[in-house]
Amino acid sequence: MKKYKVGVIGATGMVGQRFALLLANHPWFEISALAASQRSAGKTYEEAVQGRWLMSEPLPEALKNIPLEDAANVQALADKVDFVFCAVNMPKPATRELEESYAKAEIPVVSNNSACRLLPDVPMLIPECNPDHAHAIAQQRKRLGTKRGFIAVKPNCSIQSYVPALTPLTGCGIESIVVCTYQAISGAGKTFDTMPEILDNVIPFISGEEEKSEQEPLKIWGRMENGLIVPASGPKISAQCLRVPVSDGHMAAVSVKFKNKPSIEQMKVAWAMFKGEPQKLELPSAPQPFLRYFEEDNRPQSKLDRDLSGGMGISIGRLREDPVMDYRFVCLSHNTLRGAAGGGVLSAELLCAQGWMD
Repeated sequence: MKKYKVGVIGATGMVGQRFALLLANHPWFEISALAASQRSAGKTYEEAVQGRWLMSEPLPEALKNIPLEDAANVQALADKVDFVFCAVNMPKPATRELEESYAKAEIPVVSNNSACRLLPDVPMLIPECNPDHAHAIAQQRKRLGTKRGFIAVKPNCSIQSYVPALTPLTGCGIESIVVCTYQAISGAGKTFDTMPEILDNVIPFISGEEEKSEQEPLKIWGRMENGLIVPASGPKISAQCLRVPVSDGHMAAVSVKFKNKPSIEQMKVAWAMFKGEPQKLELPSAPQPFLRYFEEDNRPQSKLDRDLSGGMGISIGRLREDPVMDYRFVCLSHNTLRGAAGGGVLSAELLCAQGWMD
């Protein structure tokens, strides 16, 4: 595998910092550019994140002296990178404009942002669940007028706790899902120091999360038609999203009803046997295992299990009969690894393996 030169746009924020950590020693990718807002441009990365480094791991030495580019100056990165990861914190219209400007400059974009998620020619990837959606890139290139440039996105961080667990069960005809997510403060880019209002508290509202949780799984489970992604017409999904006093790890309490109800043992076997394209291709960031079921009544737990398979695995537990639906269970994923930067890196690895970056 060739070594790709990559950039991180929005490198000073929490997800951008996570991208930087994951890419610092990546076997396929080498950071050749970091970009942020105009006010950080010209500073070294170390200077720009001084007093705002949010990771528990230290800033890698190799990245400290990289000068930051102005993210709006697309041409400044064009000659330095093969593709970029995008983790900017901007309004959706401005984010879409920025990402499309990179794509039109023939720089592929793997985005953590939501601005382009629901466009029918933009693949929104959970690589184990819908790798075939990458084929929408061909139609997107026609729309953008590009030969190499495109945008691929990862979905909302909360749905990546439970959509992977439901995907191996779609053959049983999932009719309806009721889910409540308990989301960590890092999903808001916060720590306990910067979000004191969460201490001894639960906040029952996260702007836009419930809509995303109800819409985005249908695109993940959608089909390709005439080169575009057509969202699935069902199942019906009802979601509530709560912010809880946990540093990392989004948990989901799921109830599900099937057209053809499987047994508990069949569900556990489906989870244990499921392998996606990343596992088959042995991609560098592919978790082994991807899905793990815990038999203990008190698992998964955020503190104990969010780092499963390097934070890229999905933990499942408490599967039991439900008096209203068919079954209920609990899922957990690491929101800044699987749910954000790690999911983006895995998506980029898949796109490289499929040839879209060449």
